[in-house]
Amino acid sequence: MEITTKHYKHCDLLSIKGKVDSYTAPDLSKAIEMLNHDGQFKIVFDMGELEYMSSAGFRALLIGQRNCKRYNRGEMVLAAVPKRIMEALELTGFT
Repeated sequence: MEITTKHYKHCDLLSIKGKVDSYTAPDLSKAIEMLNHDGQFKIVFDMGELEYMSSAGFRALLIGQRNCKRYNRGEMVLAAVPKRIMEALELTGFT
């Protein structure tokens, strides 16, 4: 998995490439936590090059969303979600 971050005026773009599984999900959590620690709570996830996401990756997204929304500070938005991952997100109730 490869994560790149771009900072914009009103939000941060986190691009995820490859696979997010139980081995790489902690890296995703850490990337989200680092943005939150720096005071960034409006995050857009570009998932256009994401091949696979396990339940551990979904958990990282859920925890990140809770941290961003705490005290009405921000929001996480998913962009360019692959069809198979979107189906899994819908099945688990994330949408």
